[in-house]
Amino acid sequence: MTPLTSLRTCLAVAALAAMPILPAHAVGRLADLQVIDRDSGETLTVYLHQGEHWVAGRPGARYAVSVRNATGARVLGVVSVDGVNAISGETAAWQQTGYVLAPWQQHAITGWRKSDTEVAAFHFTASGASYAERTGRPAHVGVIGVAVFREKPLPPPPPVVQPWSSQREQGAAENRSSAPSGAADAAAGADAPAGERAESLSARRMAPATPAPRLGTGHGARENAPVTYTTFERRSNRPDELIRIRYDSHENLVAMGIIPTQAVPPRPNPFPGAVQPGYAPDPS
Repeated sequence: MTPLTSLRTCLAVAALAAMPILPAHAVGRLADLQVIDRDSGETLTVYLHQGEHWVAGRPGARYAVSVRNATGARVLGVVSVDGVNAISGETAAWQQTGYVLAPWQQHAITGWRKSDTEVAAFHFTASGASYAERTGRPAHVGVIGVAVFREKPLPPPPPVVQPWSSQREQGAAENRSSAPSGAADAAAGADAPAGERAESLSARRMAPATPAPRLGTGHGARENAPVTYTTFERRSNRPDELIRIRYDSHENLVAMGIIPTQAVPPRPNPFPGAVQPGYAPDPS
């Protein structure tokens, strides 16, 4: 049994009330990924540029990576920020631990996990002060990713084989019975475990130079964020979906042409020193 296909212990998050999902701000098919400025409460607008999704972060602002399960079954999301696993702090890879979301559940991941009860808050900062660069991994600063895995279905239960004598006794008992509704009740009862079982399954181009330092994600203050543990067996060794959003400051996104500027340049005047034409004045 390899680490990729083994039954892994992952983090489960408590069910949360669904937040409004705006298609303009959500990225993903099996899961919706959003970036939320926690200080302003704003869901950051996603800009599509040359096949990549971008958001503009405010330097110093705390933010959350909000992931919503868009399916009717459990999924596992392995969350990466700046190329670093948000739970373990390892250089991110698909086979690592992640967050398990119940059907349609949404969860806001607010920081680097430090224990079962605490995280160090995500906040936008200069790339040189980012957690990734401070731990010697600057190459992937400026990107948020989620690898989404479907859960492997449980195998059907084996058929129950009764001894021949038991089958004969059961047939005789059914012949003596005068209440056919009893057989229906038994069948309904036999279906209950199956119902319970079913319910349990419940090479991008480089960016041009920018006029200001790039943004990264800092290792902020400790915050309360309790989780529990659950097991999850992936349906496949490879993610069923990979979602990524790149980020930088508003200033840099404007400079790169990702955010269009609405400023209208002034219209030049060919005779700026001219005055309204007149006639010779009267002598004083």
